Formats: sequence, C-alpha cells, structure tokens
Amino acid sequence: MSKLLAVGTVAFDAIETPFGKTDKILGGSGTFVGLAASTFGIETGVVSVVGGDFPDNYLTMMNSKGINTDGVEVIKEGKTFFWSGKYHNDMNSRDTLVTELNVLENFKPVVPESFKDAGIVMLGNLHPLTQASVLDQMTERPKLVVLDTMNFWMDIALEDLHTVLKRVDVITINDEEARQLSGEYSLVNAAKKIHEMGPKYVVIKKGEHGALLFSEGKMFFAPALPLAEVFDPTGAGDTFAGGFCGYLAKTENISFENMKNAIIYGSNLASFCVEKFGTERMQELTEDEIRVRLQAFRELTQFDINIS
Repeated sequence: MSKLLAVGTVAFDAIETPFGKTDKILGGSGTFVGLAASTFGIETGVVSVVGGDFPDNYLTMMNSKGINTDGVEVIKEGKTFFWSGKYHNDMNSRDTLVTELNVLENFKPVVPESFKDAGIVMLGNLHPLTQASVLDQMTERPKLVVLDTMNFWMDIALEDLHTVLKRVDVITINDEEARQLSGEYSLVNAAKKIHEMGPKYVVIKKGEHGALLFSEGKMFFAPALPLAEVFDPTGAGDTFAGGFCGYLAKTENISFENMKNAIIYGSNLASFCVEKFGTERMQELTEDEIRVRLQAFRELTQFDINIS
C-alpha cells in the first residue's frame, strides 16, 4: 500500500445554489482529496496553509479520518483562503463572487519528512511553480504523479505549466480546460496533444456526463451516476481525484486496466460529495454506502450484447 501525498488548498467556501446557500464552510482541494482518499484506509498526508482564523476542530476531524495534517502550515496572523460562488440552475456553470487568496498568496509548500517518499503525489490546482516545488522536495521520483490545473493558470502561467507537465504521469482537467490547453475541440485530439506535453494518462472530467481516460491510443469512458438531486458540485472534481489516487495507492497497480477501476471509484465518491453542501456528506460517509453505490455503478455500466 503506497502513501499518498496531496497538495492543495484547505479553505473556506461560501456557496449559493438553487437549493440554498451557506456561510463560510470547510472546503478546498486538499480537503476534498484527503477525505476521498481516506475512505481507502491508506496513509494520506495533506500539504497546505491556513490562517489563524481556521478552526482547530476542522483539523481534528481530518486527523480522525486518518489524514495526516503535519504539512498544513498555520499562519496565526493571517487569514485562510476564501472563495464564494453562485451556481446557475443547470448546476454546471457558476459565477465566482469573491476570491481572497490571503495566506495562499505567498504559500511555499513544505513536504513533511514522513511523506517525502510517498508513492503517489496528487498536485492540486495551484500555480505550476508551486506544484513543481513539491516534486523537488521528494527523496525519489514517485511511482505516480497526478496533476490538476485550470484555465487561470493557462492564461497567466502557460510556460510554467508546460514545464511541470513534463514531470507528471496523469493530468486531470475538465473538457473546457482540455480544449484550451490543446487548442483542439475534439477531446480525442485534445488528449493526443496533451500526451505530447508529457502526461502518459489524460483524464478529462465532464461533470454530470462522466469522465474519459486516455493513454497511448487507448480510451475508457465512465458515466456519472444519475442523481435525483445535486445540492453542491463544488468539491466533486477534487473528490473524484482523491478517489482515483486513493484507489491506485491502495492497490499499488498503475496499469491502464486498473485505472479504469480507479475512474469508477472516483466517480462513485464524487456522486456522494454533491449530495450536501461542502464536505458534510464526505465526513459522514460509510463503507456500506460506498459498497452499495458501487454495485449501482456496476449495474449501470455492465451489459450483455450479441454481436453477429
């Protein structure tokens, strides 16, 4: 069983959807990745930064789930990263209302000694130079490096992004981001172009329409589980990534065939995340619930067909 190191934000979110709105609640890519990965019982460490306004009980909760927070720096005189957004009725599009970088603005991640040999590293959506600095701290090259990014970094730090992409094995981005990064509208052609930038595997997330996995001419598609209600999609992509990495860390098998399973496990966990605001659903999730929904995924995607 490999250790998993996740680098990302531990933050406050304030969210408004057609189902309601919240004040400041726990969020951040590192938080969602950690909570998803923790369901596999693996050794997971989160590297991030928070301010003096960050409640101790949030870190205690993460520790109770088996998440190591030694790499979460607390800057007592600073304020925690804050994001606020409003989702439209289709729940796929949103408007950012407030972004306050606060302590994240000068964040220099420090990897704890106990995680410098992590087998899998998940580089959350941060500046490419910040992501690269994490890889520089590892005592040996991880078995698998997974990177998430977004349009913002493509706009302001494309050269740095291209540099770090040469050092990663898997990139996870959404369809819009894949098109921008590659300059290709077809996602098949987009994946080919992104392969040439460095990553051997390209995972393209399509929200409620599932996820695609590409590698050297091979392709796999996993649907998203149809849900009656989606309350808050904010952490779904990071939960998917945490489930994907967590499964690979547990099984220690990074073949294309096993990544198919990892995609399903990630999609399964993401389907829980969206059912309540913030991290609430992930905090209360049980093994039985995960198992039952995996069975639903199996029934959704397996069928017999006669090909004559």
